[in-house]
Amino acid sequence: MPSNMNYHSGITNLRTKTSGTLGRKHLKALLAERNQNPAAVADIDRQIREAFEREVAILVLDLSGFSQRSHSHGIIHFLAMIQQMEVAATPAVVDNGGIVIKQEADNLFAVFETAHGALEAALDIFRAFEAVNSVVPEDRDLHGGFGIGYGKTLVIGTDDLFGEEMNLACKLGEDVAERGEILLTEAAFANLGTPGYPFDPVRFDISGMSISAYRYTSPRSIG
Repeated sequence: MPSNMNYHSGITNLRTKTSGTLGRKHLKALLAERNQNPAAVADIDRQIREAFEREVAILVLDLSGFSQRSHSHGIIHFLAMIQQMEVAATPAVVDNGGIVIKQEADNLFAVFETAHGALEAALDIFRAFEAVNSVVPEDRDLHGGFGIGYGKTLVIGTDDLFGEEMNLACKLGEDVAERGEILLTEAAFANLGTPGYPFDPVRFDISGMSISAYRYTSPRSIG
């Protein structure tokens, strides 16, 4: 977790970045205008970037075992686990200077000022999951994996995120990360500076794409 000074500075900067971001209705209006007026595409694209584009770190959390547990225990059991995930994960995001943008099914999406903040939040979420797992029955244990990206992203209010690093973070978090893994894009890893944690370079072939990434290597099993 960052120092109080770094935390307050980071979350203030992030709120400044996102506070002026408009919502989905405004984006749809601009996109409709873009579709109807091809001659104005360049100008409308500029308006969209000015209104929504922010340089942020993106954290994507994916709970492990959604299909298996839904089949074994029913969807209501798993919905209750998702609610428990939100309760455990949200304070870790906020305490590391982040903002939760949305939660869809068993995924949680958040943005941070830096990749370091996102990484620290992921580690704190794993610790929060461990605390939950120590007191609940085994069939309610929380486990997950993370993808972290960093770069220019369209932040649509508190509704959604769009951009290349968002897509990569989603692929890493949802499609690749195993239970207890944290995978960073090349851009996110570069933003860390001196990581202070052990990482392994890895490469994945996903949906016809070859993605270079970095895997956090924990000295013990976590998550």
